[in-house]
Amino acid sequence: MSGAWDDRKKALEEEHFRRKEQEALEKLREKMEAESSAQAKAAAALQCPKCDGTLETINFENVQIDRCTKCHGVWLDAGELERLTKHEEEGWFSRFRHSMSKSE
Repeated sequence: MSGAWDDRKKALEEEHFRRKEQEALEKLREKMEAESSAQAKAAAALQCPKCDGTLETINFENVQIDRCTKCHGVWLDAGELERLTKHEEEGWFSRFRHSMSKSE
């Protein structure tokens, strides 16, 4: 009887570790898929919308700006234009921006 009990105990133990291993593998697979997806999104996000060139991030007056290495286009995210012109209330570009927002 002791042999049957030991066999049962060993089978339960093996099943437990098999399940733990499956769970660990599944978590690892999910993590790898998430990282792969994030990398794909990052790579796609760094494509120039005009020419499909590569965008590089540059720091201009403490604002992160995206610039294309191919066509040299400059791309701003939401709020970055306002941050760049915030201190320049009397400049032509700031006046132009304010006049455009009033006409909307």
